[in-house]
Amino acid sequence: MSRISKQSRIYVAGHQGMVGSAVVRQLKADGFTSPIVASHSELDLICQSATNDFFQQYQPEIVVFAASRVGGIHANSMAPAEFIYQNLAMATNAIHAAWKCGTQRFLFLGSTCVYPRLAPQPIPESALLTSALEPTNEAYAIAKIAGLKMCRFYREQYGVTYHSAMPTNLYGPGDNYHPENSHVLPAMIRRFHEAKEVGVPSVTIWGSGKPLREFLHVTDIAEGILHLLSLNEPPDLVNIGTGKEVSIRQLAELVAEIVGYRGSITTDTSKPDGTPRKLSDVRLIQSTGWFPKIGLRDGISSAYTAFLNELSQQALRSV
Repeated sequence: MSRISKQSRIYVAGHQGMVGSAVVRQLKADGFTSPIVASHSELDLICQSATNDFFQQYQPEIVVFAASRVGGIHANSMAPAEFIYQNLAMATNAIHAAWKCGTQRFLFLGSTCVYPRLAPQPIPESALLTSALEPTNEAYAIAKIAGLKMCRFYREQYGVTYHSAMPTNLYGPGDNYHPENSHVLPAMIRRFHEAKEVGVPSVTIWGSGKPLREFLHVTDIAEGILHLLSLNEPPDLVNIGTGKEVSIRQLAELVAEIVGYRGSITTDTSKPDGTPRKLSDVRLIQSTGWFPKIGLRDGISSAYTAFLNELSQQALRSV
């Protein structure tokens, strides 16, 4: 195990997002003195020259790359050009700028949506690029695949420890609760909460409710990221998840119960389901000694508490 110095210059890209902010919290909780951060107004990672200048100025020793344009099925379907361009530009600019300034460690975060639509279940890392992607998030997935491959090739050619982690569906404090562009779990939390508040008798969810999904609390992913950074020889690519799944219908019922919504739940089968099943094979990450700690019920309860706090403080992310 490699012991990272508490004084290491660690740059967390995307620190205002859900994952990046959780990583910063975890770093500070573990005694790291001053992680390097920059808001979008301070650094536009889509701009290559600005990214190069930033890396040359701060000379990070370690980079945790959690910057992304993200969204659910609707957002990906409506803006595929933006999803591929922005995510591709941010990844390639940051990886190359890190190498140019001498950064030796770079952890790139993607998503299990990089795997084929009909990948074997649970999905092993070896399934990458073995068949067609899910069409509803293909643009995002291609950008992330390019980033993780770039890390692998820089590691092979230049000897730097650039590696990638593919988290499953994440949720928790700081999530995006936009009514149309958010992912399924925050979207459900918001919709069931608002339905409860105004007394709506029924809530409709997209699709059949049959697809199966896996969810990981953002605190667990933050701890998993620091665990990977502690490894001298981390895998080039590793899944981070729970290895447990739930149907969208079951998820809706659980969220409704936790929120306290008493109405009925209906499905709209005219809307797309997305990938039928997406369970990650977590044997590789577990073989390195990492396991998640937060169960789904407890995690959703804490996420709903965070949602209420953010709502009351007018700090709810909705972009």
